Amino acid sequence: MLFICYSKCSTCKKIQKIMDEKKMKYEFRDIKENPPTAKELKKWHEKSGLDLVKFYNTSGIIYREQNIKEKRANMNLEEQYQLLATDGMLVKRPILIDGDDIYVGPLVKKFVEGK
Repeated sequence: MLFICYSKCSTCKKIQKIMDEKKMKYEFRDIKENPPTAKELKKWHEKSGLDLVKFYNTSGIIYREQNIKEKRANMNLEEQYQLLATDGMLVKRPILIDGDDIYVGPLVKKFVEGK
């Protein structure tokens, strides 16, 4: 599994603690230091079946300051993948990739607690 999160995020820390307690094996990737590429985001979005808005950190400072909600309304999917790839802090976290299964945000906690 690949666990993508922001190391300073309290939610991410809680989920990581649960994963460690359950001895789940995963690769850790800090979203700020190593943000997802547009290609990765496209792949995850398509596999997840989720609306792309679920991949945006809509409560984040950058999202609000740059008025991303209005901008993305006039962007196609490829442009949105490129935008998300510009800064890991624009991306909702955590993200957990387990084979072909993609979990984003609150879905990660639900998956981990069910293991």
